[in-house]
Parts: sequence; C-alpha cells; structure tokens
Amino acid sequence: MVGRNKEIGEYMKFVKMQGAGNDYVYVDCFKEKVENPSEVAIKVSDRHFGVGSDGLILICPSDIADVKMDMYNADGSRGLMCGNGSRCVAKYAYDHGYVKSEEFTMETGAGIKHIKIEPKNGKAEYINVNMGRAKITSQFPEKILINGEEKEFIGVDVGNPHAVYYVDTLEELQNMDLNKVGEYYEKHERFPQKVNSEFIYVEDRKNIHMRVWERGSGETLACGTGACASAFATMKKGDCDTSVRVHLLGGELDISLVDDEIYMRGRAEYVFNGEINF
Repeated sequence: MVGRNKEIGEYMKFVKMQGAGNDYVYVDCFKEKVENPSEVAIKVSDRHFGVGSDGLILICPSDIADVKMDMYNADGSRGLMCGNGSRCVAKYAYDHGYVKSEEFTMETGAGIKHIKIEPKNGKAEYINVNMGRAKITSQFPEKILINGEEKEFIGVDVGNPHAVYYVDTLEELQNMDLNKVGEYYEKHERFPQKVNSEFIYVEDRKNIHMRVWERGSGETLACGTGACASAFATMKKGDCDTSVRVHLLGGELDISLVDDEIYMRGRAEYVFNGEINF
C-alpha cells in the first residue's frame, strides 16, 4: 500500500486522532501515498477487524492552501468537510512543522478554511476554525414524516448538509435509540444525497446538548459541522446567544457567530500511532 515490511508485507503507517471523541485514522501524505482511499477507509474504520474509526482522513500538500484535508467516511464515501477532522489536521500540520505560522489556510472539499492555533509548549492546544457562512436550506421549520411520525427540522448547510431536530428534555435526548431509527433520518427521500441529522436539547442561552447521526458513519460521539449547524439554527431561532457551548457525547465545542461567519473552537488529541497491513 504505502510501504513494505518483510514480515507483514504491504503496510500503511497512520496516526489515530480524535476531536471531542470523533475519531479518524490519519495518514501523513506529505510522506506516504494511499491508493484506493475509499477501500482503505472501509477497512481501517471497522472496529473489530480494522483500526476502528469514524473514517479515514489524508493530510496532504495543497496547491491553493497551506495544507489539505481529504476525508472519507466509514462506508468509503467521500466527505466534503469534517469540523473535528479539520482541527486534528491543523494540529498535526502545526506540530509537525508543515505550517510555520499560528494562522494558516486549509483546503477542504467545502472550500478554503482559515485556522488559528492557540499553542502551549510549542504544540497546538486549542484550534479555531473559521467555518464560513452557513445557510438555511429548509422551511423554518419544515415538517417531515419519519418512520410514520411527524417531525420538524431545520435544514442547514455548513459545507455539507444537516437536518436539526429539537427535543423537549435532556432525558428524551439521552434515551433516543439512534441505532434503531438513525437510518430513517439519514436516508429519507427528502434528502436524495443523504443527510447528517442532529438532535438538540437547549439547556439555556449559552448551552445546548447534541447527539448526531452522520451520513455514512452512523452515530458518532461528535460532529464539528453538526455542532456548527445546530448552534446556527438555534441562534436563528432566537433560543441561544451568538456564542454557545455545544455538549456532545465525546466532549465540548464552543461555537460563535461573528459577522455572519461561524467559528468553531476546540481541542484535538493524538490517540496512538501504528501500522496496518493489507
């Protein structure tokens, strides 16, 4: 694949990273080459027979930015943007010297993103990502029939498509069986390209709680673009301030709206390095 070991044959070096529990396998394509990344994504994402992840992200050189993120979901489908993944790519690029400044640009499938690093001891601790402008893509709200039940959602585009649903209590959010119903939301005929689905409980004007069913990956512990979409929808509803903390199963993200642009702030962390053979 990208190397050869006499004992195990073809192998791929990788680093596993996570942002708010949203974990991906990352490959440093400044040094390595990955053929058939869709197939590789399926293999490495398997939590029993692979590494175990929400997908595969390639950290690449770019002709139009300082670094490039190329992402693939757990089912092998290509993703346009991953908020948590962008922070991990930014941390890796900064920590490994591929970018020389605390402010730099990143090429993604959803366009160029502007990054600002908050370093500690020479390494990236917090990463701020300008996610750009979001837009409402549905009625406000829009009614939809999901598995025989009428629901209301707000559609938001943050470089990828989201449908945001609200629940009345934190207990209701915690007790949702997304493994049972998640695919009904993702694959509804209203969304011919499938959709990421967020389920939100608004605690107060500065805190919202979120669970997410990501297209191509199922329920994940976090979704950066989903947090942005959910915060944006809640701000537009007037139910929270223009700076809000989003509480996810895997951690917290701070989302702000400044001059109609969304900013996401959070950590990114290494889990382990490894090799996988093919």
